[in-house]
Amino acid sequence: MTNHLGDIQHSKAIIIFGANPAVNHPVGFQHFLNAKEKNGAKIIVVDPRFTRTAAKADMFIQIRGGTDIAFIYGMLHLIFKNGWEDKEFIADRTFGIEAIRKEAQNYPPNVVADICGVKEEQLLEVTKLYAQTKPGTLIWAMGLTQHSIGTGNTRIAPILQLVLGNMGINGGGTNILRGHDNVQGATDLGCASDTLPGYYGLSEGAFKHWAKVWKVDYEWLKAQYDPETMNKSGFTLARWWQGVLEEEKIHNGKAGKIRAMVCMGNGIISIAQTNKVTQALNQLELLVVIDPFPHDAIAYTEKKDGVYLLPAASQMETSGSVTATNRSAQWRFQVVKPLYESKPDQEILFGLAKRLGFYEQLTKALGDGKGNFTWPEDATREINLGMKTIGLSGWTPERLKDHTTNWHLFDPISLKGKGPLRDSYYGLPWPCWSEKHPGTPNLYDISIPVMQGGMGFRNNFGLEQELMGKKYSMLSSKGSTPPSSSQKGGYPEITADNIEELTGKKLTAKEKELVKGTNWKTDLSMTLVHKALEAGLCPYGNARARMVVNTWVDQIPLHREPIHTPRPDLISKYPTYEDQPNHWRVETKFKSLQKDWTQDFPLQLNTARIVTHSGQGIEARVSLALSEINPEMYCQIHPDTAANYGVGEGDFVWIHSPEGFKAKVKAKLSYSVKENVIFAPFHWAGVAQGKSLEANYPQGYVPYSIGESINGVTNYGYDIVTQIPETKCGLCRIEKA
Repeated sequence: MTNHLGDIQHSKAIIIFGANPAVNHPVGFQHFLNAKEKNGAKIIVVDPRFTRTAAKADMFIQIRGGTDIAFIYGMLHLIFKNGWEDKEFIADRTFGIEAIRKEAQNYPPNVVADICGVKEEQLLEVTKLYAQTKPGTLIWAMGLTQHSIGTGNTRIAPILQLVLGNMGINGGGTNILRGHDNVQGATDLGCASDTLPGYYGLSEGAFKHWAKVWKVDYEWLKAQYDPETMNKSGFTLARWWQGVLEEEKIHNGKAGKIRAMVCMGNGIISIAQTNKVTQALNQLELLVVIDPFPHDAIAYTEKKDGVYLLPAASQMETSGSVTATNRSAQWRFQVVKPLYESKPDQEILFGLAKRLGFYEQLTKALGDGKGNFTWPEDATREINLGMKTIGLSGWTPERLKDHTTNWHLFDPISLKGKGPLRDSYYGLPWPCWSEKHPGTPNLYDISIPVMQGGMGFRNNFGLEQELMGKKYSMLSSKGSTPPSSSQKGGYPEITADNIEELTGKKLTAKEKELVKGTNWKTDLSMTLVHKALEAGLCPYGNARARMVVNTWVDQIPLHREPIHTPRPDLISKYPTYEDQPNHWRVETKFKSLQKDWTQDFPLQLNTARIVTHSGQGIEARVSLALSEINPEMYCQIHPDTAANYGVGEGDFVWIHSPEGFKAKVKAKLSYSVKENVIFAPFHWAGVAQGKSLEANYPQGYVPYSIGESINGVTNYGYDIVTQIPETKCGLCRIEKA
């Protein structure tokens, strides 16, 4: 999220792709409504379903699921044709516009109308309104990400903002709404299988950096890994089951197939392919679920042994920082001590580390290094020391606590503090480069000094790139620099080798020794960061935003039809990817599955959240009050479609998937979906293909509401880069139960 929710009130135009904040972020949605009511902002919603957010929109475009890239290229086609782009911003601060212009020529309004199922005049009306109304912010959520081309979607959206000059300004930016509390924090801490904390990657240099932070010997750390897999991405949450079932070849080094799982705070029934998840759960030798609530995953396994449910403490029984969707942190204070047998996460993990024999190494950097430390304050200081890539050096526990206890001293729109906290922004949104830095409410803003939150784009991909036979500098042009900077144009990331040249200041002999062989990301002394800030420089440099990624399959975003497309006539022109032989340690199918499925599966399936329940619904469906509001699983069907199948309001229907799985749910008739679309929420579990799993829950702990998991019928399909599942545009068929 480049800006923040309060900043949306500065917007004059708000375009929303694949998000429904009125339902999924109802508190944050007040900022959208304030922008509309107080600032005259126009709200544009592009979505396959008419949502409660769409009900508040000035313009609603009911797009076919999986065609966002084509739609945005259609907007870009019109923007370039009419000269609505921000030419100065593009020339000074971006790279790759030539390739985007060329691709956009392929998407005139008639082509976009055919692909996306919209009217040409709608495309023109939306584009003209959004392009000519400044500043404009672009919002997205899982409706844009959960596709086989999800990475392409999340690249084309920022490209639109770059072309219009809507980046680095109040009321602009790309603002991605995270689904759960602290999802951003979990991502930052390296919970994904392709990074160490702080997005350091899995290279030798990254491991050596963290070995220094953790005060452990790198060779000892290296010895804990299989050399074949240490520097390679692991399994993803979406496909862990393949590592158990081995239906196709896996690439897991000496370890071979997955035999045990520890599931901590994750509703694994909420991922796609529930039938495969169920099979994998049954084949595990050991399943440990750590959660405050009875977990639906336990109900999906028939195992009678080797299944454990450990009671974890809730957020009210623990303390520490959480990170919001806008990169700001809050300190959670413990309200009560853990009740009954429940334990906080760290105690469970420390206990595991002791039994595995590396507790001493795990805690070596905490406190006095001899096991005497204060949790979570000392862990937060370890994060301050190591996570420089996103600028968490300024997130000391003292500062975070000060902000949380004095939240009333901050402006909700600008986040600016007052009184004793006047020199910081609420929650110290990262990057917060040092203990004197105020945080960064809006990324890439070059109108203010670095020490007030200013910055250019990051220099992370070299100093030069080639495109269409020409070489281009990746550094921003002269003048595209925050005020009070020692450099008047772009500059590379700060290293020990260039610090003196870029700042114009000499290092002492002691300082040179401290930073020898380091860059701003690995200098634990903070010398390079402090020197850069004193010179008004952003530690990560000042470069151009890339529109072209030379190392990816799609160097620029390309429209590709979903694997299970409702338009098989478009496959030859917009085919999916080639199958991937070693994709996050598993074989992943793309092209071999893409064919005409529509004769047997003529309807498109769309899934999303509802406001009552959250995620898989583990917490919500054990609430009697919430279960009373939404007591049962359902699907929405257009009345005309329902009539064709002989289905009436309240009838049960079977939803069938191409994978052979089916789900029995109650039908609700609704004009919010198109005739060829079925919508279903993904919060339910506890019923599988019409069979209740109540008997599999711990005695006395069946949720008040159980139902079919729609993820049982979401189709096979995964993003080419991240492997996020394609849940928003699969195919299905229905029949009356």
